[in-house]
Amino acid sequence: MLKEFRTFIARGNVMDMAVGIIIGAAFTAIVNSLVGDLINPVISLLTGGMDFSGLGLRLAEGDDAAVFAYGNFIMAVINFLIIAWVVFLLVKGVNRVKERASREQPEPEPEAPVGPSQEELLAEIRDLLRARAS
Repeated sequence: MLKEFRTFIARGNVMDMAVGIIIGAAFTAIVNSLVGDLINPVISLLTGGMDFSGLGLRLAEGDDAAVFAYGNFIMAVINFLIIAWVVFLLVKGVNRVKERASREQPEPEPEAPVGPSQEELLAEIRDLLRARAS
């Protein structure tokens, strides 16, 4: 079982996935900072300083009563849309860079076939069969 595990871990796609997860975790911190520190203050400014996260409906009387906190849900949806838009723009930019890089590299010329062609081999076989028949 240890050998199977080693084979599984040594596969290229598992290593690529691990690198992707690590980079994704680091990228999450960047996107959260972008949303929380740069974009949300602009949205707050445009909405007159309104903070949706405080909105809620108290379901009973008292300090420890359940609260239907729809404001947190609204903020989560807004944050999701902002993050999805940022990721879309980043992927679009990366795809554009990849496309330009692939256009700049000239297509390699096909190499000339090495060795005899199919016709030459067939002619050689024909000649060998004739020599064997005589």
